[in-house]
Amino acid sequence: MELPPRIEPARPKSRHFALASVMFFVSASVVLFFFNPVEYHFYPVCWFYRCTGLLCPGCGGLRAMHQLSHGHVLEALRLNAFAVAAIPFVAAYAWRRYRTRGQTGALYPRRTNLIVCCAVVLLVIFGVVRNLPGFDWLRP
Repeated sequence: MELPPRIEPARPKSRHFALASVMFFVSASVVLFFFNPVEYHFYPVCWFYRCTGLLCPGCGGLRAMHQLSHGHVLEALRLNAFAVAAIPFVAAYAWRRYRTRGQTGALYPRRTNLIVCCAVVLLVIFGVVRNLPGFDWLRP
């Protein structure tokens, strides 16, 4: 008696998504490197700032990434410290998600939810604090 062949689950969608994500990131990085958001106005406008006059946690993020791509770390930190400080954590999280994508129990849903919740709480705190008087050094 012969055993039926083992059927491996196909994962082309996840590979295509990862490849598309990398291609988008590289393309956006090239555009951001060559076109300064201060000089070119085809970049998106912050509607929160436009409607309320308050800075959102992402305000200054594009300018910070442009400065960071040119090696100006201190200027990037001045424009949006949270975005610059979050880069290694987001990269490590994405790499871990990619490396453990097919393993069961590799990333526990509760731990993932906790990481995301902590990131959102920190983002909200940064957004509130940068609009308080006395914290002008957090404004772009």
